[in-house]
Amino acid sequence: MNALRLALAQINPTVGDLAGNSAKILEYVRKAKRSRADIAVFPELALTGYPPEDLILKPQFIADNLEAMRKISLKVSGIVVIAGFVDRGKRNEIYNSAAVIADGRIVDVYHKIFLPNYGVFDEFRYFTPGRRFPVYRFGPVKFGINICEDVWHSDGPACIQSHAGAECIININASPYERGKPEAREKILSDRATENDVVIAYLNTVGGQDELVFDGMSMVVDHTGRVIARGSQFEEEMVVVDLDLGPVRRYRKEKGCRGKSSATPEGRAQKISLPSPEDVSRRQAPLAVAPRLKSAEEVYRALCAGTADYVKKNGFSGVVIGLSGGVDSSLVAAVAVDAIGKENVRGIFMPSRFTSEESREDAFGLAANLGMRITEVAIDSVFAEYLEVLSPLFRGREPDITEENLQARIRGNYLMALSNKFGWLVLTTGNKSEMSVGYATLYGDMAGGFAVIKDVPKTLVYELCRWRNSAGEAVVPDRVLWKEPTAELKYDQKDTDSLPPYHLLDPVLKAYIEDELGFDEILKLGCDAETARKVIRMVDKSEYKRRQAPPGVKITGRAFGRDRRFPITNRYRSY
Repeated sequence: MNALRLALAQINPTVGDLAGNSAKILEYVRKAKRSRADIAVFPELALTGYPPEDLILKPQFIADNLEAMRKISLKVSGIVVIAGFVDRGKRNEIYNSAAVIADGRIVDVYHKIFLPNYGVFDEFRYFTPGRRFPVYRFGPVKFGINICEDVWHSDGPACIQSHAGAECIININASPYERGKPEAREKILSDRATENDVVIAYLNTVGGQDELVFDGMSMVVDHTGRVIARGSQFEEEMVVVDLDLGPVRRYRKEKGCRGKSSATPEGRAQKISLPSPEDVSRRQAPLAVAPRLKSAEEVYRALCAGTADYVKKNGFSGVVIGLSGGVDSSLVAAVAVDAIGKENVRGIFMPSRFTSEESREDAFGLAANLGMRITEVAIDSVFAEYLEVLSPLFRGREPDITEENLQARIRGNYLMALSNKFGWLVLTTGNKSEMSVGYATLYGDMAGGFAVIKDVPKTLVYELCRWRNSAGEAVVPDRVLWKEPTAELKYDQKDTDSLPPYHLLDPVLKAYIEDELGFDEILKLGCDAETARKVIRMVDKSEYKRRQAPPGVKITGRAFGRDRRFPITNRYRSY
């Protein structure tokens, strides 16, 4: 048997849903058997969902997950199954693990060795590193298993397992999406495959989990580093691929450099035999290489996936959005409609004395284009009442940002009332540029349950709207894309009254927040000192606001929230 048929189950588990995830795993095992696969592979922590975070600290959760995996194993026959779960050691150590199941039992368990502890990852908080490097013999085929971060290291398990004879490495993942990461992953896999003369089968999970989105895009890379199969992005599917390992063996024989056991300070590669595969006749499975999405479409699809799963997995009946006629709320509405359907999205247009007729036309035009419902609820009478009640307290002081924020907070109250009454989730509409510099109102436009574009810079908001309009029938009114941004909280207001133009602001924000550049380094990018100093000061002063913002989809390399943890009380200044 030179060919090994793998069924890579690119599934969307839900964190903590042990029963639901078990049922999904068994459903895909049945699909894999119908496709006559030798091995069915499931993602990292497929049983528990990823990341389970502090559920891992609950002994009962660990025990329930172990029992669930035992029950799954009892129902596996005629196929080998590899699936992620949480294992417990003899001294109650906890491991991020892959179960190897055959003939109704767990034959072996692989423990993840390299535990990421940066960015959104906290695996050292929960898990103990593994110390074993197993190589499995399955008929004449020898393969290794490792988990996610393990394959990112050139001196990691793939190296040790390949030197011990593994011709194929099966790498299971829960690798979150961020812009540019798919290309980086492909490069890493290509490097590991060519370094070790192995075929690498990379399986990633899909779906949204709070702030994270997993993009799937499972792939198989041959020993020359070429992608020979690739799954879709952001879609649950099973990728069936026949791996012809004959070329690997011939190449190694010519090169004469693999198959010898490799000792390391941490341990020695172990060889484990699995039940022999059934001898079945089957046609060659066609190799499909799904195209990679273009940048704007990829980000848009990530926003849709994160929004859809946050709404559905948390049991909301629908969403409500404050539509202003501006570009941010237009993008959020488009994403929501595409993610969960127009019948589940309600727009609320809340004009004041400062709202232009153009904004009304654009809000209603957007809703009509999307086919979603929109309701107008004016705020001016309530705003007038606020001003009258507060007038004695404000006596002797000129109107300022206080009165502007009152309007935003009235709108926030309206939206939250509708959320309470109808069970709708409020989607906030602030973008990353605004969140960065605090150009948002606490308990106003920041009030809500999910911040769809929280990690999307303003310039990218425009790019995504233009992409969405080009992807089919245009939905965002043309005027929205060229009119000057304004919050319309006072007459003739423009965002540039308070902020640099976004095409100048966003590069500074990226340099300071995502690239961690200092003041002097930012100046070298061409930013003037006054603007750089102002922007950095605004970012630093707004940390207390961001801490109170709802979660939102991670898109960039450094998102606010679990990805960037700065102290609120902080006197360090870099300018």
